[in-house]
Amino acid sequence: MKIRHLVTAALIVAVNSAWALEIQPYSAPEMQRLQQAGQAVALHFHADWCPTCKAQEKVFKGWQGDAAVPGTLLVVDYDNARDLRRKMGVRTQSTVIVFKGSAETGRLAGDTDPAALRAVLGSAR
Repeated sequence: MKIRHLVTAALIVAVNSAWALEIQPYSAPEMQRLQQAGQAVALHFHADWCPTCKAQEKVFKGWQGDAAVPGTLLVVDYDNARDLRRKMGVRTQSTVIVFKGSAETGRLAGDTDPAALRAVLGSAR
């Protein structure tokens, strides 16, 4: 009986982890794959020199693996992604754009409030 409970608990953890926030560097093929699969994906336009970006990053990393914040966060190098910034209409670092599939569901710039960041990520539900 104990083994069954352990297996059940392990399966619950595995399922929750599969739907938990994942953070990875931006790549166009990964963005395309996630959008084609209809998954929640967010772009975080991040600059290493930006204190706001670092504060956002700390909040996001605190949610990494948290099933209450599902989806994938792709971190875009703000300084080296001029074409993508232009295409997405991003004018400032620390911008977060959220998609469900190919539809934009939310956008936030310059905000470090955890409630606001959680709300924008949750816009893809």
